[in-house]
Amino acid sequence: MLSSMKNMFKVKDLRNKIAFTLFMLLLFRLGSHVPAPGIDVSTLQTLRDNAGQSGALEFLRLFSGGAITQFAVFALGVMPYITSSIIMQILAVVIPKLEQWQQQGAVGQRKITQWTRYLTVAIAIMQSTGLTFLFKEGGQGFAGGNPLGDVDLFGGNYNWSRVLIVVVSLTAGTALIMWMGELITQRGIGNGMSLLIFASVVSQLPANFGAVYAESGTIAMVLVALMFIALMVGIVFIEQGQRRIPVQFAKRQVGRRQYGGQNTYIPLKVNSAGIIPIIFANSMLYLPVMIGTVLPAKANADGGGGNWAFTARQFIEDHFRGGTSPIYLTVYFFLIIGFAYFYAAIQFDPHKQADQIRKQGGFIPGIRPGIQTERYLGRILNRITLPGALFIAFVALAPAIVLGQTLEGTGSLQLGFFGTSILIAVGVALETMKQIDSQLMMRNYEGFLKT
Repeated sequence: MLSSMKNMFKVKDLRNKIAFTLFMLLLFRLGSHVPAPGIDVSTLQTLRDNAGQSGALEFLRLFSGGAITQFAVFALGVMPYITSSIIMQILAVVIPKLEQWQQQGAVGQRKITQWTRYLTVAIAIMQSTGLTFLFKEGGQGFAGGNPLGDVDLFGGNYNWSRVLIVVVSLTAGTALIMWMGELITQRGIGNGMSLLIFASVVSQLPANFGAVYAESGTIAMVLVALMFIALMVGIVFIEQGQRRIPVQFAKRQVGRRQYGGQNTYIPLKVNSAGIIPIIFANSMLYLPVMIGTVLPAKANADGGGGNWAFTARQFIEDHFRGGTSPIYLTVYFFLIIGFAYFYAAIQFDPHKQADQIRKQGGFIPGIRPGIQTERYLGRILNRITLPGALFIAFVALAPAIVLGQTLEGTGSLQLGFFGTSILIAVGVALETMKQIDSQLMMRNYEGFLKT
């Protein structure tokens, strides 16, 4: 390991890429602490102290690296870009034009990237506008509650000009994050947006451990650290796991030359969806919270028919606000499973794969080309997706359940997305190591990963 780390800095080109990546990550973290103009800075500490009351706010803080609770220029983080990328992937299944772009190689990919940028800016405008209304008076309406009491983040000067300044600042921050991610991909070590997510997630871990230590002592912090290590080992094992489906190509004679005849395989990852099902599930669970903000906060005095809306709001407050209710966790579990199958089906189409194998003159041993190959691939995909989906659901829910029962206070809620943080951090770290490995191997150096 130490020799491999030395090799990283022996190559001047790779050394410059690493230095550039670290510099961009430093700028990203700096922007996460610069408050947006027009915000009353004196109220931000109250927002940070009470952020643990909202599970939805905790999730947004995870992906923004804490910038959301500081209402920083980078408050939206990478979420608009992630959302737009997911939307483009889904639309590619139903819109023929996008599907054609996917099949055009680099040219089509540039078109998709450009439209992803436009969609990111549009989503950033909507989200920044929504945040200004949600935090209008201390965040009342956010997660169905008012974590700041009567404190106003806008200092009592809430008008259209100030809203415009905040919206423009947050949208520009999102565009800058997107540009920084692309720079890291082009001039750094690659995986630009993933590394920005990694930096956001890892930056919150010390604060979470500190919250546990302050509220529950050293023993609780050691137990959390042991859980961290156990989950990390399990995630590495699952992330590296894959099912290799063998494919053989028949030999064919062209003139005096013979082509084909080689054996290869189709790698199907156990966790092919990655973190996407968790993001989808949290987005769906945030919808009831948003609906609850527009429902009446008090029951009718005459007991009229409008009380059903108040009852619905109370149900949402009791079961969806904090993110620790058994109903919330059960719905969360099944949503993760469902979205894991949904996203796996989008990424890997058995019909297209079987047709491509047939056109290239290949076949799976023991399986006839055509419809039987398609059925076989679909059956394998369904089987291998189940353990991967159950695993990411376990990683997402186990810390929330275990820590919620053993710890009390805001520390347990902050660690509700503890498993999600580890899943993101480990996945990005493995991909980054593979990137560095490939560049070391190109220069005849030994890499990190052993095969």
